[in-house]
Amino acid sequence: MHETFTPLVLPATNEGTLGDLPARLAADRPGRVAFSVRSGAGWTDVTSATFAAEVAALAKGFLAAGIGVGDVVGIMSRTRYEWTLADFALWAAGAVPVPIYETSSPDQVEWILGDSGAVGVLVESESHLAAIERVRGRLPGLAHVWVLDHGDVDTLSRDGADVEDRELVERRTGMDRDSLATVIYTSGTTGRPKGVELTHGNFLTLAENTAEQIAAVVKADGASTLLFLPLAHVFARFIEVLAVTAGVRMGHSSDLKTLMDDFASFRPTFILAVPRVFEKVYNSAEAKAEAGGKGKIFAGAAATAIAWSEALDTGSVPLGLRVKHAVFDKLVYAKLRDAMGGRVQYAVSGGAPLGTRLGHFFRGIGVSILEGYGLTETTAPACVNLPDAMRIGTVGPPLPGVDLKIADDGEICIKGVNVFRTYRGNDDATKESVRDGWFHTGDIGELDEKGYLRITGRKKEILVTAGGKNVAPAVLEDRLRAHPLVSQCIVVGDGKPFIGALVTLDEEMYPAWAANHGLDDLPFSKAKDDPRIQAEIQRAVDDANTAVSKAESIRKFVVLDADFTEESGHLTPSLKLKRNVVMRDFGDEVDALYGG
Repeated sequence: MHETFTPLVLPATNEGTLGDLPARLAADRPGRVAFSVRSGAGWTDVTSATFAAEVAALAKGFLAAGIGVGDVVGIMSRTRYEWTLADFALWAAGAVPVPIYETSSPDQVEWILGDSGAVGVLVESESHLAAIERVRGRLPGLAHVWVLDHGDVDTLSRDGADVEDRELVERRTGMDRDSLATVIYTSGTTGRPKGVELTHGNFLTLAENTAEQIAAVVKADGASTLLFLPLAHVFARFIEVLAVTAGVRMGHSSDLKTLMDDFASFRPTFILAVPRVFEKVYNSAEAKAEAGGKGKIFAGAAATAIAWSEALDTGSVPLGLRVKHAVFDKLVYAKLRDAMGGRVQYAVSGGAPLGTRLGHFFRGIGVSILEGYGLTETTAPACVNLPDAMRIGTVGPPLPGVDLKIADDGEICIKGVNVFRTYRGNDDATKESVRDGWFHTGDIGELDEKGYLRITGRKKEILVTAGGKNVAPAVLEDRLRAHPLVSQCIVVGDGKPFIGALVTLDEEMYPAWAANHGLDDLPFSKAKDDPRIQAEIQRAVDDANTAVSKAESIRKFVVLDADFTEESGHLTPSLKLKRNVVMRDFGDEVDALYGG
């Protein structure tokens, strides 16, 4: 199969915008709890009616401040309720919110605000304000700077008290689903980030149809989710819209250190995360079990969970396996579910490949991970696995309104309701990416007989060894990162006689792992050169190599002194590896792998 299409579930329409959504839902179910907002040790509920009123009040404040139709306003903050409120208020005012990662450097902030033509920016804290002030002199169009921690949302809402409701309605007259909703800047693994223009229809039509496609997740009684991914990321932004569209109770969590506590008190029914989060959950649970002398029990439970999930795909689970699974459910799996709040049934994973081992493990413990695929240019999801028809190892079929094909060279191409309209001010890049109506993703994949997509690599990341062997590094890198000692890695070997790897150690996981393996006396600073650590990484490499042919396998590796981080410039804000930067900064280490 080379092409597949999923038709829209709901009738096509161009009416309505994201700015109409809060009032529309408030009219339908005013008393429904739309959000729960962190308040001290607990949560304060916000109904649909209250949310709509707060959106309207803040939208009027933006009008009173002089924000016009089509004006761009940046938002730079951690994930919190006020970001969602500001998003919908700006949409209600006919404006265009542009997200900025709160970890962005002043240079990145200047580029996004300048390139987008922002007239205002809403930041969270004093530190963010300082970043704005450093570049404000070079942004003559930036007339407004508001700070959440200064109470400026309340101030804006008070300032707009005299603005009449009809003025808000007039603002959106003439706007429809083809109107610009936001500009999201790509992470920029190479060069300057490009501004991806997404429309109201990209978000709203996709969200409405996705809600029908995965109704078992988002329309179940009491459906709720705790959003902790950065709202600057298109994936979180789409879920924000999906939650409001489908009537999902949503909370926000901005500190990963308190995330497990937030899970326990909020008790979501589904969560969304990148694969690294699921790897951390698994590795932490394994380390805790080993520290408590229950390593063998956990290993048995994990093997049983995976076997049980794999058996589901065959259509028959043997009686003995069902009994073992039931025993481990009481001993192990229930505790893992409790750690996520006790009600989680589904998780949505995107941003990178999950791996079949983790997919089967989590389904085996009672949390089905619906792996999906998409890019900023496709308004996040283009495909997602279905609750009642999962195929672990794939990213599912296209969502309604999405057409997907595999080009002759294996590249994944997409068109449909979710595809962006243009790169802002960059016609050349748009023409290069969108050809004959198809967005060329740069990713390599294949469609199975059911029309489910399997990602096999990144076109620009394919390595070609000196022997002419094409190697997709993602398969090896995903397996290596699954080891608790490994934080990051990059597979190398383009034009070289064999495949090698640069590996970094996980400083957060190291203490527990070292204690469980009798290495308490080995400080992290000396770990990378210790023969026992080297042997453990070799075992991880050997395991990764089982997923590929001998010609594609890693022959040599080196453990680096420091990790790849966003601060070091080696990861994007969405935690993607900047391969060109790594190869530049660690060229000597790569050369050393091949004898200089």
